[in-house]
Formats: sequence, C-alpha cells, structure tokens
Amino acid sequence: MANAATAQAAPAEFLSLARSLVDISRPILRGYYRTRLDIISKGDESPVTRADRECEAALRAAINKAFPAHGIIGEEFGAERAEAEFVWVLDPLDGTRAFVTGRPTFGTLIALTQGGKPLLGVIDMPVLSDLWIGATGHATTLNGAPVHARACADLKDAYFSAALPQMFQGADRARHDRLAGAAKSATYGGDCYQYGMVATGFIDLVVEKTLGIYDYLSLVPVLEGAGAFITDWQGKPLTVHSGDHVAAAGDRRVLDQALAILNA
Repeated sequence: MANAATAQAAPAEFLSLARSLVDISRPILRGYYRTRLDIISKGDESPVTRADRECEAALRAAINKAFPAHGIIGEEFGAERAEAEFVWVLDPLDGTRAFVTGRPTFGTLIALTQGGKPLLGVIDMPVLSDLWIGATGHATTLNGAPVHARACADLKDAYFSAALPQMFQGADRARHDRLAGAAKSATYGGDCYQYGMVATGFIDLVVEKTLGIYDYLSLVPVLEGAGAFITDWQGKPLTVHSGDHVAAAGDRRVLDQALAILNA
C-alpha cells in the first residue's frame, strides 16, 4: 500500500457510498447490455449511448443526496462544484466500444479526489461481476479479498497491454513499438480491466495515451493499494491537472524501464 503510511485513510462513509454507487450502476448497464441502442458520436468520435447517460445521471443523484457539498465531474454531463475540496470523478461506461459491440470488458470508473489528488477509486466490471476498490490507507480488494501486484524485475519478462495500438501516432508509435518489442508479450483491449489485472498480478505493464481524468484517476488508489505504480510518462503523480499519457506497472523496476524508453 503505497500511501498508507504517509496519508490519512479515506473515511469509511466515502467507501460506503462508493460501494452503493456500484449497486446503482451495475443494473443499469446490465439492462442495456447486448440490446440495440442508438449510438451517438462525440466530438472525439468515441461512441456514446443512452446507457452512459442514464448511468451517470443516477450516480450524480446519489452523490448529491449523500454529500451535497461535494463536487462532481462526469464524462457525460460535465462539472458541478468542481472547486470543492472533495470531488467525485465519474466515467459511467469505460470501454463504450466494447459495450456497443457486445463484449463484456467495459466497466464503470468512480474516483473521489481531495484537493485534486485521488483518494478513492473503483473499477467495476458489471457483466463480469469483478469489483476493485482502492483507497488511501486501505488495501485494495477484488470482490472483497485483498489483491497484490506481482514482482517483475525486467521488462523482457513483462506482459504489456494497451487498449488500442491506434492511440499511438507519429513519434509515439515508434516509442510504443520499441516498448512492445522489449516486453515478453503485448496484448490489446480491455480498457479499465487491464489495470485491474495489474493490481491482481496478471499484467505487468500498461502504457496508454489520449486518456482523460475520467479514465485514470480512479485507477490510482486501486493500483497503489495493491503495491503497484501509476504515473504520467514523465513519472509524475496523476492528479486532476495531469495530461493524457499514463503508465502503470506492478513493479517499479519495470515502470522505470518503460519510462526510459518513452522518454528516449
């Protein structure tokens, strides 16, 4: 647990709300899964469906009822009270492409930040029934049982993953190719599920770009509470002000080797 000794533990009432939010989001997304939905393209060409919006609206209502002074930033409906000390950051449906093509590897991401820094994070896979919860001062759990990232001393022994190779363009594609070529194996797809697998000790390294704060803030407490590491490509901690480049590894040695390639 990376921050347990240096930061105050996340309050129990915040963890309780996070668990109850999963009870809200799961049935909504399960109800729409593998049904015919109208697909809307956003400005960045990512697909949005009615499920995304209904889910986020329900999560916002529950947060506002429980903690009306807290802020909320959601991918679908923007920000309210974003200047508050505590701000929830929501991605109601991470992996919409998987969702609309009938694959179960989409999830709901819920983060709580304090002063712009991640305090609590949830990765929920509604169809797979896998729920990771991580929070400062608490061990990360998968379905209630503690999990831990695995040791991997060298990139040549690491299992590497990314959502899409197409997210790397130009010079970044060359960096990706060097990184993937240096790893033991490279696989693609899975969106937030990849990071859950880092926390659980099955994937060693995930490197991605073109992500938003909705995509990665919830991952920070989950990974750190499992003994893993997640930073930007310069090795800096992720906050609400970070950019769109993310690297996560179960072992700091592999992360450092990956960052060296990304910054060569």
